[in-house]
Amino acid sequence: MKRLFYIGLLGLLAFNVPAGILVQFRTTFGDIDVELYEDKPVTVQNFLRYVKSGSYQNMFLHRCIPGFIVQGGGYGVIDPQSQSPFSTNNNVFSVHSFGAITNEFNVGRRLTNSFGTIAMAKLGGDPNSATSQWFFNLGNNSTNLDFQNGGFTVFGRTVHGTNILNIFNTMDKSTACGIEDMTWWLGTANSFAPIFSDLPVIYCGLGQPFYGDLIYVYDISLLNVQVQTLSNATHQISWNRIAGQTNYTVQFTTNLSPTSVTNSWQTLVSTNGTNATLKIIDPISNSPRRFYRVRADY
Repeated sequence: MKRLFYIGLLGLLAFNVPAGILVQFRTTFGDIDVELYEDKPVTVQNFLRYVKSGSYQNMFLHRCIPGFIVQGGGYGVIDPQSQSPFSTNNNVFSVHSFGAITNEFNVGRRLTNSFGTIAMAKLGGDPNSATSQWFFNLGNNSTNLDFQNGGFTVFGRTVHGTNILNIFNTMDKSTACGIEDMTWWLGTANSFAPIFSDLPVIYCGLGQPFYGDLIYVYDISLLNVQVQTLSNATHQISWNRIAGQTNYTVQFTTNLSPTSVTNSWQTLVSTNGTNATLKIIDPISNSPRRFYRVRADY
């Protein structure tokens, strides 16, 4: 299925459309591409605010329950290259909160907590308490999370990288394979230890994890399109490639009204991706206003 990930107007204005924005999670295990559902506008804009501010850089996944969820967005590391054992010292920081948002589970489409979707984490007993933390569903949690605490708002789905999510389903806390309980190493008196009682790591076996053993989301980036007017009045459309994807279609329209958006798009060019930023030129110079979008095959 072809998915639209971003739309722009001559590099001057940008519009988001219901087909969804794509963001890329660059993790220890590889890239995960996620389509965001814009009919959850408060949730998506809140998430993008953290992304654009750089708040998620060098973040680590701090909670994993195989078959259920893997959670991040709450904690990061100043120096991921540190050779020290992991502990709540001055190398660990909490992601700064921009404040709680309104729960949107019942806004727009009813999106269920199925495998591969991403949803906001929140405090127990308070539906409107989500801030920076989110989780990927590692199984079908619809019978639980769709009804608990006002429903956990799903705001996106994995379109590339479900194999990475399945790595977390192979971990086993009971055999000390991939999940460590930091209360063993920090002590129950440490107030942060319970937060990391299901800490995913890259090894199997007993032993306090080092910073290099954490599973990082090094950054989350928007996969966005840019449009530049060149000196000869033509337009150059460029976009950063999607991991594992090679087929792209660039389209344009001169009319973005709600009644015509579905049928008015015309193909400008179809192209194969490379490992570099992709660029094509609309050869029509001095054209009327054009909206451009790029579609990728999933």
